[in-house]
Amino acid sequence: MKSIYNRILILVIISLTLSTLSCEKKGDTQTQAQQPAEKPLDSLTLELERINQDDKIAGFGVAIVNAEGSIYSKGFGYANKAQGTAYTENTIQNIASISKTFLGIALLKAQEMGKLQLDDPINKYLPFEVYNPKFKDIPITIRHLSTHTSSIVDSDFYNLKSYVLKDAIKDSTEIKGVSETFNSPESAVSMEVFLQNCLTPKGEWYTEKTFLESAPGQTFEYSNVGAALAAYVLVQAVEMDYPEFSKKHILDPLGMTSSGWNFESIDLNQHTILYQVDQTPIPFYRLVTYPDGGMITSVDDLGKYLTELIKGYSGEGTLLSKEGYDELFTPQLSASHFTERDSESAYNDEYNMGIFMGMSAKGNIGHTGGDPGVSSLMFFNAESKTGQILMINTGLDDFGYNEFVKIWETTEKYR
Repeated sequence: MKSIYNRILILVIISLTLSTLSCEKKGDTQTQAQQPAEKPLDSLTLELERINQDDKIAGFGVAIVNAEGSIYSKGFGYANKAQGTAYTENTIQNIASISKTFLGIALLKAQEMGKLQLDDPINKYLPFEVYNPKFKDIPITIRHLSTHTSSIVDSDFYNLKSYVLKDAIKDSTEIKGVSETFNSPESAVSMEVFLQNCLTPKGEWYTEKTFLESAPGQTFEYSNVGAALAAYVLVQAVEMDYPEFSKKHILDPLGMTSSGWNFESIDLNQHTILYQVDQTPIPFYRLVTYPDGGMITSVDDLGKYLTELIKGYSGEGTLLSKEGYDELFTPQLSASHFTERDSESAYNDEYNMGIFMGMSAKGNIGHTGGDPGVSSLMFFNAESKTGQILMINTGLDDFGYNEFVKIWETTEKYR
């Protein structure tokens, strides 16, 4: 999701980039004999345990995988501090915008099934029309949505209406300090109604500011509501709800038995408590636009998915055909799509896009994610064919991300 959480992740990405450049510069002066020897993974555990002692993050999970499967998967800290419950590799939580990569797979699966084509206009499938009012004659396509070039942007109403509490709360102090607006369970609307309200001229929350001054296909502008709309188009095309389709074609084939899109499909006893920056608990919440950030999973389950992405990139995936994976990982954009572009960051997932698949300028493919109490990173390196995952259950502020960076850098060193 795009919010303060993305701004924090940008700071993290900058820190990771500067650290990487520093290490490369130092490496130029070292001889081969001076390079550190490979260390066993129990040393990685010890290093991460030392970082965890800083106690800035309540709990987190990491994983390292390759095309053969999991190399390392482990949790640290607490899933529930009050009860002393450990955060393990099987602890589940939402992973925010990493969820969008599942949508890319699902769209390409539907294309292989003959249910849709990425270059189809979205209004071919929708029961209501969506168009940029400044460019009514230029149709928005599924490809535009999946590459964030649809000209749809997240309005203020998106952030105000998307987060919904699982249960009613008795005291508003339970969500005091959370920067996003949480809506009561009884005020929730369906994703269809939400999209109609935001994107159609007669919608309650409609504003022309929801659309750019540039035509569909011209400009990259990250859009959560655009991702939710892509999922809704998929639902109309395949005539199956999104959780059911993705379970049948992604989760079940990969054996991701702990994962799901809603509280009813997962074991809530395995779900971590999410925490604010000061480690005050956040009540359970969900997203009306859940396909853009609502996947609930563990680092162990997500590792199975990342292994499949690496296999797919290498032409050996099982969820899609080779042609489908080629499409998923083909860079879709050029410099002309961007008003500004970070060509130095190792983990900026907005340098280029596949089909809802982020690509950095340094050969790392995957996605970042941020929501209340959640920050997540999932990337694999195109050259080494190895990847890593980091999920944390604690909010970050501008000055509280150092531990997050240390965890990622340490895991990357062993990867």
